[in-house]
Amino acid sequence: MSTVIMHNVVSVDGFIADDNDGVGPLHDWYCNGEVPITPGVDQQFDHSGSGSLFKVSRASAPYVRATWDRLGTIVMGRRLFDLVNGWEGRPPAGEHVVVVSHRPKPGGWHPEASYHFVDDVKAAIDGARQLAGERDVAVNAGDVGGQILAAGLVDEVAMDVVPVVFGSGKRYFGRIEGQHLLDDPHVVIQGEGVLHLRFKVRR
Repeated sequence: MSTVIMHNVVSVDGFIADDNDGVGPLHDWYCNGEVPITPGVDQQFDHSGSGSLFKVSRASAPYVRATWDRLGTIVMGRRLFDLVNGWEGRPPAGEHVVVVSHRPKPGGWHPEASYHFVDDVKAAIDGARQLAGERDVAVNAGDVGGQILAAGLVDEVAMDVVPVVFGSGKRYFGRIEGQHLLDDPHVVIQGEGVLHLRFKVRR
């Protein structure tokens, strides 16, 4: 069965974007290294937002490649979908995307792309698992990710922590309420300009 991993790049103080949805230096490490991360990544769309190909440090490369190679489906919220226009139907990794939204897919939008719109987080994860098969499901952090974690549907939390303090903005766990325990990190990798952490969700 696939593993459901809540994942995002995040500031030291826990934000995935500023108040205006800007990511500032959060994604710089994706393009400042010397190792291209190109296998399986569609280079026809600028997923990095910087006009550059993904090139990470030698310390980060094995982790990023293994994570992306394992990925079958991405689950995202409608806000992120609208901000990036669904990456024009070309997800950065995996073959499928499930969008949690009370609004349907825009009419005529990339009918060739495997994008599925559902209005319930449980249905989103059920559908994402089915699409992923034995591969992993990545849940974008933020409000939708927090809802999925609160519903007990996340197996692991993955954070790429960048040394910047935002002060305010969009929180990694969104507006989640209550306490949710994680195990000690089973992945700790020091990259250049980023610290990769992964925690299993305690049941």
